[in-house]
Parts: sequence; structure tokens; C-alpha cells
Amino acid sequence: MAIKINYMVKVVDAKMTDLKKALEAGGIKVSSVIEMYKEEEKETEANSSSQ
Repeated sequence: MAIKINYMVKVVDAKMTDLKKALEAGGIKVSSVIEMYKEEEKETEANSSSQ
């Protein structure tokens, strides 16, 4: 019997369809992708995460 599990994933500049395609390409069956909220990334966080 399959078990349904809910995860929350934070992404930067990604579309829901791209996220679903990437997960499915990795062999993960996706039943739905739901946008919970958006937050503006501070300039210092954007610079430090790209390095």
C-alpha cells in the first residue's frame, strides 16, 4: 500500500511545473504541488546563497 507524505520545499525563482518535472525526473511520483506563500529575498541573502 502506498503512503502519501506531505513535504514543504523552499525554492528560489522556480515555477511549480518545473519543480514537478524535476521531482518526477528523479523518480518521485508527485500528486500535487501547492504554493503556500511567497517571500521577497533580501539582497544580502541572495548574494550569499549564490556563492
